[in-house]
Amino acid sequence: MLRKILDRLHPLFGKGGSLERLYPLYEAADTFLYTPADVTRCASHVRDGMDLKRMMSLVVLALGPCIFMAMHNTGYQANLAIAGEQATVLETWREPVLESLGRGHDPENFFDNFLLGSLYFLPIYLVTIAAGGLWEAIFALVRKHEINEGFLVTSVLFPLTLPPTIPLWQVAVGISFGVVIGKEIFGGTGKNFLNPALTARAFLYFAYPGFITGTTRVAGDSSVGIWRAVDGFTGATPLGALADAKPGETIPMLTEISWWDSFFGYVQGSMGETSTLACLMGAAILIAAGVGSWRIMAGVVLGATAMSLALWAGGSTALMTLPPWWHMVIGGFAFGTVFMATDPVSAAMTETGRWWYGGLIGVMTVLIRVINPAFPEGIMLAILFGNTMAPLIDYFVIQANIKRRTARYDAK
Repeated sequence: MLRKILDRLHPLFGKGGSLERLYPLYEAADTFLYTPADVTRCASHVRDGMDLKRMMSLVVLALGPCIFMAMHNTGYQANLAIAGEQATVLETWREPVLESLGRGHDPENFFDNFLLGSLYFLPIYLVTIAAGGLWEAIFALVRKHEINEGFLVTSVLFPLTLPPTIPLWQVAVGISFGVVIGKEIFGGTGKNFLNPALTARAFLYFAYPGFITGTTRVAGDSSVGIWRAVDGFTGATPLGALADAKPGETIPMLTEISWWDSFFGYVQGSMGETSTLACLMGAAILIAAGVGSWRIMAGVVLGATAMSLALWAGGSTALMTLPPWWHMVIGGFAFGTVFMATDPVSAAMTETGRWWYGGLIGVMTVLIRVINPAFPEGIMLAILFGNTMAPLIDYFVIQANIKRRTARYDAK
């Protein structure tokens, strides 16, 4: 029935129809629900079953564990804050919703945590879809081309990189910057050299650093020092505490949490970046499906390990004395390694280049974290730096291959 309805509507949106200018919207809905009807009418050629839609759908599937932890851990951290009376005022719209559903604020109750966390995550996701999707539609209508599925992944990645207390208007501004400046002005999906989701987060990071790091009282009345429940649990993250620590100083936050807490994701931070285990589950899906490059992931881990070992050997600050295995589980390292660095558009294309590209990101991540503590979360800036270097890396790899082949040819 649905297929028949879409077929009846096609003449209205097709060439010469009264709604021809809106054809990209019709085409987006049609191809989202069904396989495109286009067929090849010229000479036969090799086709790959992995089209753009299937690739993006697999990435969203791989993000499933991170989405789950984003909602579960966000609610857990909020309920912990409420139980510990760190949130002295509870006057958000979420409280009536919880009361109407008969849920409370028990941090030991899975459903209480998951429901409260979803009330933080879902509004941010919906605003991302609305604002970013609007820009995608506008550019598609102006250029008269289809709406690509690339935004499907960006719309999920971006909310997962944000703290739960970020104002929704900043979410709209950030994703607008990422879509327009990070992608559309270069031609859209497949032509951008920067990761759009990271570009959006970088814009917010520099434009509104207090909100991104959780140090600004979003909903509270700062004049009287009241913290509402919405931001009572967004204090410093482990990386932020390490960056502010003095040499030899004991950091309460790191004595209260274990390595396993960080590995499983029960720590404060951006919603989808806290769980290394969830990221590893996503990595397994991406590698098995052939979507994510294991070379890039391995390169990032090796580069970060080598640099952190070098700094750890002669460290004099809290971040320098942080061992490599801690670098892997705090901050957004795992999330960035698995889902951001492996972006097939903005990453290196050659197999050898992917090793160098990943290694560069790993080294830069630790350097930014340790040497420049003003930016304790180094993976975001490191990946953006790697994006700009990826074409150059591929160029040198290709030139090296040409020289080797030329030498073999001359030898014959």
